[in-house]
Amino acid sequence: MTTSGVSTGTNTAGASTLTGTVSGLDTTALVAAEIASESAPKDALSAQVTKDNTLLTALQTLNTSYASLATQATNDAAPNAWNVFTTSSSDPSVTATTTTDAAAGSISFTVNSVAAAQVDVTAQMEDSTTTPTFTIVGSTGTQVEIDPASGSVSDIVSAINQSSAGVSAIAVASGKDATTGATLYRLQLTSSNTGASGAFSIYQGSPGDVTAGTASNLLSAPGAASIQSASDASVTLWAGSAAAQTITSSTNTLSNLLPGVTVTVSKAETTPVTLSIVPDTTTITNAAGALVTSVQTILSSIATSSAITSSTDASGNITTSGGPFTGDTLIRNASYALFNTLAQPANGVSPDSIGIEINEDGTITFDSTKFQAALAADPSGTQSLLQSMSSAVAAQATAQSDPVEGALTTRAASLSSDITGLNSQVAAWTTELAARQTALESAYASMESQLSALKTQANWLTQQFPATVNSSGATD
Repeated sequence: MTTSGVSTGTNTAGASTLTGTVSGLDTTALVAAEIASESAPKDALSAQVTKDNTLLTALQTLNTSYASLATQATNDAAPNAWNVFTTSSSDPSVTATTTTDAAAGSISFTVNSVAAAQVDVTAQMEDSTTTPTFTIVGSTGTQVEIDPASGSVSDIVSAINQSSAGVSAIAVASGKDATTGATLYRLQLTSSNTGASGAFSIYQGSPGDVTAGTASNLLSAPGAASIQSASDASVTLWAGSAAAQTITSSTNTLSNLLPGVTVTVSKAETTPVTLSIVPDTTTITNAAGALVTSVQTILSSIATSSAITSSTDASGNITTSGGPFTGDTLIRNASYALFNTLAQPANGVSPDSIGIEINEDGTITFDSTKFQAALAADPSGTQSLLQSMSSAVAAQATAQSDPVEGALTTRAASLSSDITGLNSQVAAWTTELAARQTALESAYASMESQLSALKTQANWLTQQFPATVNSSGATD
């Protein structure tokens, strides 16, 4: 018995598909249509996932912007944050830096001396076959014993440099001994620190010998020399008056001259040097402008993502679509609250008075010229207003972006959880639809197979009974 074949193909899932060779039906199309019809819930879920992911990305981006603004505004709202100064000196040998604890003003002083480290050179010496002991005595009387590995000059230098005495040594060749021809050296000894507190002396002998007065002082030996004495930097305020006051420092940087001011001197000046401290209007203006720009950038971003746009399709139909924040009450309220931090009067003063302007289109801009005029006219009042506004901005930005309780933070986390749940449902639908497709294909394959068998059987019967019927109905 002959059989007629059943034409098959393979779908994307690897299942067998039938073309309906026996039945004449397009079974592949029938299965696809059925699956498409049953996929409506999955398609709706997938569309929601896409929409939610778009919103999640927008929320996370906005949250990052709010977090950055919160940091910026918090810094601006700190005590004395706008207390920024620049300094100038009547002599380039004197410079200064300031902190927010400084105050505007000027002061004159003479520079009596600059800080210096002690430098001494010993008398000539040569390598010895005996191992000496040395003692370095600091400015406070502290004694440090130096025990070289041998009597060689290099071992003596190494022992000094490795000690805790705060003195460095180098050996400098100093000719030859006229009698023995041995190489002679001098040791240059330098305090590690500048200032009078870095002064030292060095003795050949143990600490006990020094205490007993039997050790020899290398720095007072014949041939030794003092190159530079240890000294503090010293300035005198109101020199020549009854109020004259001298201030010293072990370094050339004096941090105790004026509150919030660090002064650095580089040479002595008998002529009084005048140091002036004035508000740094450029830095203050730039910081105020940056705060306004950061706020407006967020407001503009929200407006763009909330806008409804219209477009015309190929058929000439006008369609409208919204952004991820269109109709979003949370975002709209947050935008209003942030806008009001700069738009509403603070301490009874209008922001416009210091150059923070509200335009007809609802945007906020900064007039630096107007701001600088206000700063010059009322420095403390302008800075106080800025600090108050910065505090309000910081509060609103933190309310949105706080890592734990921020409105945007918690909403983004909740939405992310929702998306995870939706993706699980999509995956479940994908599995179910794949099983449904396999079942349909199997059913149609079975139908085609049965039809094929019936057709084969009919053909066989026809071959077994080839009799024909004549026109009168009689059998030949």
